[in-house]
Amino acid sequence: MILEEARKRYIDFFVKRWHVHIPSAPIVPENDPTTLFISSGMQPLVPYFLGLPHPEGKRLVNSQTSFRTEDIEEIGDNRHTTFFEMLGNWSFGDYFKKEQLPWLFEFLTSRDEGLGLDSRKLFVTTFSGDAESGMMVDAESVGIWKSIGIADDHIFSYGARKNWWSRAGVPNKMPVGEIGGPDSEVFYDFGTPHDVRFGEECHPNCDCGRFIEIGNSVFMQFIKQQDGSFKELPMKNVDFGGGLERLVAATRNDPDVFLIDVFNTARIMLERRSGNPYGSSAHIMRSFRIILDHIRAASFLIASGIRPSNTEQGYVLRRLIRRSIREVGKLGIKDAVLADISEEFGAVYAGTYSFVLEATEVIREELEKEERQFKKTLEHGLRELEKMGNHVDAFTLFTTYGFPVELTMEIATERGVSVDLSAVQEQMEKHRVLSRTGAAQKFAGGLADHMEKTVRYHTAHHLLLKALQMVLGPDVHQRGSNITSERLRIDFSYGQKMTPEQKAKVEKIVNEKIIEALPITRIVMKKDEAERLGADHEFGANYPEQVSVYSVGPKSATEADPSFSEAFSIEFCGGPHVRNTAELGTNGARFRILKEEASSSGIRRIKAVLE
Repeated sequence: MILEEARKRYIDFFVKRWHVHIPSAPIVPENDPTTLFISSGMQPLVPYFLGLPHPEGKRLVNSQTSFRTEDIEEIGDNRHTTFFEMLGNWSFGDYFKKEQLPWLFEFLTSRDEGLGLDSRKLFVTTFSGDAESGMMVDAESVGIWKSIGIADDHIFSYGARKNWWSRAGVPNKMPVGEIGGPDSEVFYDFGTPHDVRFGEECHPNCDCGRFIEIGNSVFMQFIKQQDGSFKELPMKNVDFGGGLERLVAATRNDPDVFLIDVFNTARIMLERRSGNPYGSSAHIMRSFRIILDHIRAASFLIASGIRPSNTEQGYVLRRLIRRSIREVGKLGIKDAVLADISEEFGAVYAGTYSFVLEATEVIREELEKEERQFKKTLEHGLRELEKMGNHVDAFTLFTTYGFPVELTMEIATERGVSVDLSAVQEQMEKHRVLSRTGAAQKFAGGLADHMEKTVRYHTAHHLLLKALQMVLGPDVHQRGSNITSERLRIDFSYGQKMTPEQKAKVEKIVNEKIIEALPITRIVMKKDEAERLGADHEFGANYPEQVSVYSVGPKSATEADPSFSEAFSIEFCGGPHVRNTAELGTNGARFRILKEEASSSGIRRIKAVLE
């Protein structure tokens, strides 16, 4: 089965079961300082799991474009990818386990409506309980799987580290007020021989490659109490996530996701340009997989507005491209090939994600520019390597100059220079652990730890955008943002540097609206109606037919009668916001612009604070 058909079958299956199909959120999150990229389908929906009503109702389904930075080091095997699509269906206080698990099984095994997988190859895992927190075994899910027809020896139970979900991890690490619950994963058995390096016995969570996880149903049914105990939520939620590429691989009964249809044309191009068949050796296959994964991901990131840089999302993008350049060299390809590979992905995804194809020229320009710059980096690194003589510091060359460790090792070996590989690997592992810890903290922190301050900055962001439009003109539109508990940042379309007078006027307008104590109201309406009213919205984003709209003012506005015609500003937004602009002036705080600068061509950036 091809990827497009599998995606359509999944969405159609749940739409027939009264779910509303919502579009994929942008892969780069807006107004969310907690993470660099959208890494799962549920991530943009967190406010609705916490009780905010979703404009489209209690049952949703979609396929979410996702990116996970922690998987970069894993790329090269048969199943990991940095970029992927995650199929998702959700229930916000509607159905629960007894509906979700049978539906999932039906979709996986039905030949008419689903994927037609052999049920004998499906293995499931459930939650075995957690003694430290007192959480009980999820016997209900076990019973449901048995009633469906999953054999006893295909059902495995694991503890909280494997089959419990919360944003903070296992139950004891959850903060007060955090929600979570047990999950039930589904694995496909590809029947490959077990590798005893991963243990004597093979099981679904074994890393030998025989079993690959294809889906996970999370049952969010508990909330952490002040005394450390757990209470059942009055509104129990379902969050399912399934890896689309892995599911397609299962329909082919082949564990190599790089052999599914979306990689075919790019893979064939690499074979032709390198003169090497994909499966001719383990080393060649690894290089192919890294290039195919990284350039697909880079294409989506560039098309989403990210550019290579030394910070945040731009740094991740640069790393993807430079690793690809290195692997291209290993295949013996001398000329530029990355942009050509990218065009193949643009064509493959044109029917669903046309914005990638539309950005073909920009993607080509960025890939070719990065390739030229990296060649200079390599030259610089080689000069530094020469200076080191027989005392080569591969870790410093990598972290300071971006010089690949494997290239350092090759050149040291050629010269007969001894390098302590174990010491380098130890340093690199410490570096990765710190990076992963930082990423985990970034996802768990932000709004979760500084809700009140961050919400104030979110509301101030709305006031600022409207003030910019009033001072600079109606053609000013948001082109990006980043909001933390310490400050706000907005990127907006404007072709020249703001004058001191313009900045002062913008500050004055925002502070006047804070003093006026205007109410903030939310209403759910049809997208077309919101657009007709002139509500601002995120550039290039897809929205469902029903949208959440926030208005600032007028003083008489209520949720029942927002009086949009007299509002100061109206925006598409999922929230959250303060209830009144006066809250932005808490403890005498005033809005102040710290810096106004160029972000990119035709885009300006403002950083501002409330203090």
